[in-house]
Amino acid sequence: MQTATETFKNRAAAATIRRSKRKEAVMGYSFILPAALLLTVFLLLPFVLAVVFGFTKFNLLRPDRIEFIGLANYINLFTDPLFYKSLYNTLYFSVIVVPVQSAVALGLALLINNRLMLRNVFRIAYFSPVITSMTVIAILWIYLYNPNEGLVNSVLNVLGIPNQPFLRSAGQAMNSIIFMSVWQAAGYQMMIFLAGLQGIPKDLYEASSIDGAGKLQQLRYITIPSLYNVIVFVLTITTIQAVKLFTQPYIMTNGGPENSTRTLALLIYQQGFQFRNAGYASAISVVFFLIVVFISVMMRRLLKDK
Repeated sequence: MQTATETFKNRAAAATIRRSKRKEAVMGYSFILPAALLLTVFLLLPFVLAVVFGFTKFNLLRPDRIEFIGLANYINLFTDPLFYKSLYNTLYFSVIVVPVQSAVALGLALLINNRLMLRNVFRIAYFSPVITSMTVIAILWIYLYNPNEGLVNSVLNVLGIPNQPFLRSAGQAMNSIIFMSVWQAAGYQMMIFLAGLQGIPKDLYEASSIDGAGKLQQLRYITIPSLYNVIVFVLTITTIQAVKLFTQPYIMTNGGPENSTRTLALLIYQQGFQFRNAGYASAISVVFFLIVVFISVMMRRLLKDK
């Protein structure tokens, strides 16, 4: 049987362990608290308010006159041609940009991964647009796309192609933004691919060379399978960025001409802050959120880890 002294020591040790665990728990929660507060204030709370305001008639200039109107905003939304046009533009941009930008980034990574002269210079040149403000780049490309004096048309004239309207044409504006967006952001995905390429064992390439495999065969049977998880990550983040397209059309075309570059993010901004229709903008935001969730789930199913 334990003596009274041993019992006291055991109880004291247990109390010490409990105090230690409480201190660890308090410290852990203290690290989590700032992130939890930011997440709640800037993500969870706005989403809840968007859901609530989606059922109201809410003018930002009259916050004291909020009127509950039920599903009226959603009924108007699904009968609004501008919503469907914005949704089409968003999906069109995403469907083209995601594969093209990822392919360009992979090509640049493969090029830089080779032992070429001045490859560090090329790496900086390809990555520099990423760290430049999108606002600055958008304004720069407005001048490059100038239909009369722009550099792009000057190059086309040398090739015997007449001046193109680019941003002033409903048929060319979105494609012009797509080209600029690929040029601007491919450097970021390039660095991710480059990190993945440098993690592939060189022995695989040496062994395949001995067996007579060419560069294309190595790319197909070694590089692509080894980069599968990296490719999934790049496609995911590129899709998320693509569906949030806002800055380029806002600065370069303001959604025009003829709504050819108006996206869902731009439509939400214009309805909420330009037209002060916060209730309708909130309804669009909720539907936009559901669309993004659906796209994310579908991508997760299509791009399962092997």
